[in-house]
Amino acid sequence: MNKIFLIIQREFLNRVQKKSFLIATILLPLIFPTIIAVMVYVAKQQEKGAKSEVIHFVDESGLFNPDDIKRYELRRFNGNIEDAKIAFSNSDDFGLLHIPKINLSDPSGIALYTKVNPSPNDISDLESKIESQIKEAKMIKFNIDQRILDSLKTDISIRSINLSESGQEKSSDSNVLFGIGMIGGILIYIFIFVYGAQIMQGVIEEKTSKVVEVIVSSVRPFQLMLGKILGLASVGLLQFLIWIVLITSVSSLVLGYLGFDMPQQEMMNQMTTQPGYNSDFMDVMQTVNEIPVFYMVSIFIFYFLGGYLLYGALFAAVGSAVDSPAEAQQFIFPITIPMLISYFALFTFILDNPHSSISIWLSIIPFTSPIAMMGRIGFGVPPIQLIASMLCLIGGFIFTTWVASRIYRIGILMHGSKVSYKVLFKWFMMKS
Repeated sequence: MNKIFLIIQREFLNRVQKKSFLIATILLPLIFPTIIAVMVYVAKQQEKGAKSEVIHFVDESGLFNPDDIKRYELRRFNGNIEDAKIAFSNSDDFGLLHIPKINLSDPSGIALYTKVNPSPNDISDLESKIESQIKEAKMIKFNIDQRILDSLKTDISIRSINLSESGQEKSSDSNVLFGIGMIGGILIYIFIFVYGAQIMQGVIEEKTSKVVEVIVSSVRPFQLMLGKILGLASVGLLQFLIWIVLITSVSSLVLGYLGFDMPQQEMMNQMTTQPGYNSDFMDVMQTVNEIPVFYMVSIFIFYFLGGYLLYGALFAAVGSAVDSPAEAQQFIFPITIPMLISYFALFTFILDNPHSSISIWLSIIPFTSPIAMMGRIGFGVPPIQLIASMLCLIGGFIFTTWVASRIYRIGILMHGSKVSYKVLFKWFMMKS
């Protein structure tokens, strides 16, 4: 055990003391706020210097008098559509909107002529504007007062409350829980990939530099592999915590410098200016305050470390079997298939229906549980399912470590051999 601890210490200090670690740890949190700042600045400058583009319209129905929309100025063309097309072809205007004589019950035939393809937002804005005009025309036709329609419109908001067996009530918000599950699943997916690749790269570097031959003379290959995995896990956890602190701090400073309110201040402004927002805001804040932060963070750390250790062992086995990252590609994809399945399932049905049978099984199977369980945990997971998932993940890590160690003990000392799945199986079955 002492030898494993020394290897963990060596891996941790070796990574943390590198300039590349310091650069990545400090620069990465600065890159995202910088990109946001540049994009926001460019957008603001573009908005200041932007001029409205012209869309002429020919209204043969006589029902429309639309106002300008966003960056477009709508101008009526006095003439038929053929003359309008000729005039539009010889102009620098953005588009020509043709509104033929239409049946209010089934409006069709409306067309927009442009010289470049319009964006979906442009089409949507025009459609909304024309739909509102048709609605007004229908109201006039059927002699309906707008005030009557407004009085019939009723907005409701269903408050979600969890009722425990003891009768305790606790507010919940599906949107907040959806966001927690999505962010947690994505972070685990990214970090397992990033640090798993670092394990593989580190093993390949030591193998090709022959350093490992000196190390294995004093420690067993299994101890070396386990120490390397745990050492890099501690590096990843430290780096993740630093990124969270720096990204939050720098993003707040950048937004403040650009004249934007902090998210908290923005919510307070909306609460005081928008009617009805106060109650919605208080409901959301009550839900956020009732989220067990320590519990959620603990679950995240467990599944982050568990998933990393499970896949890290497999990445280490691959790194020990090959002499270069290019040779490792054929073995990487089969390893990452369960992660890809759980990642796509996160958005396909886990977040949409976290209590379905497939969501439950994906959160229990160790190869998919790190991502799947983070998608479900915010919606409330029965203790028996959570315990089963954790035990399976621990067992999965032990199993993959055992499998990987049998390949690692042979592959780490092999050089120049052509490796295939058949060779890996042979190494796995080989007796010590």
